[in-house]
Amino acid sequence: MLYVIGLGLGNEKDITIRGLEAVKRCEKVYMEAYTSLLSFGLSGLSTLEAMYGKAITVADREMVEEKADEMLAEASSCDVAFLVVGDPFGATTHTDLVVRAKKMGIEVKVVHNASVMNAVGVCGLQLYRFGETVSIPFFTETWRPDSFYEKIQRNRNMGLHTLCLLDIRVKEPTLESLCRGKKQYEPPRYMSINTAIDQLVEIEERKESSAYNKDTICVGLARLGSEDQKVVAGPMGQLRNVDFGEPLHCLVITGETHPIEEEMLDFYKLQSQGPFEDGRNAS
Repeated sequence: MLYVIGLGLGNEKDITIRGLEAVKRCEKVYMEAYTSLLSFGLSGLSTLEAMYGKAITVADREMVEEKADEMLAEASSCDVAFLVVGDPFGATTHTDLVVRAKKMGIEVKVVHNASVMNAVGVCGLQLYRFGETVSIPFFTETWRPDSFYEKIQRNRNMGLHTLCLLDIRVKEPTLESLCRGKKQYEPPRYMSINTAIDQLVEIEERKESSAYNKDTICVGLARLGSEDQKVVAGPMGQLRNVDFGEPLHCLVITGETHPIEEEMLDFYKLQSQGPFEDGRNAS
């Protein structure tokens, strides 16, 4: 059996009871470590191991994408848990893993949990008013992609909000090492809301059309699900100057807003004195 288990967004305690029971039944436990991370990062792996009572093998991108057959071979003869921060299907890589397992005749059970795709609703924007989600990659000196711009524009034209997931680069080989044939890796990088806005503004400035501008109301969200989550709403041009702190970050570009949505956003406005000023869920 292969168990694909969502861990939620905060810390080791966010796993569901069903998920915890499954982990404790498994002989091997892997944790995916490149599409997201818990609030304490990989340094807190021992905390997870202590709570779950199992040794955990960190599964990096190379292992999941290139050596998954080894893990699946184990699942053909014993129970294996594959832990995913957030919900198991928050990344296409995990869907691919399930497809490969099923093709090998391995039974798969999925245990769901909270993810950024629904936790973003804490800001008050209604989930059914979101359009297509986009991912914003880091610019480089020679690569400044903007294919997601048209998706944002379509969402805005339909009055829909856009969730922007920001780039995570963990264990990425350097170009120089690839040329030499011996991989060396870049330090981990997590895109900030500030960097995302800088890139969005650059793209907007070189486009003839207009999907957004510096006055477009956006919502910056950092460390969703953790005790110190931060949520700030305001014009794009002002949010780029806000210190959102440690990763992970995401950004919402608003579309048309309902009066109830606007009331909730007021709690998160820059210089707000409301009960949501520090970005924590009042509950």
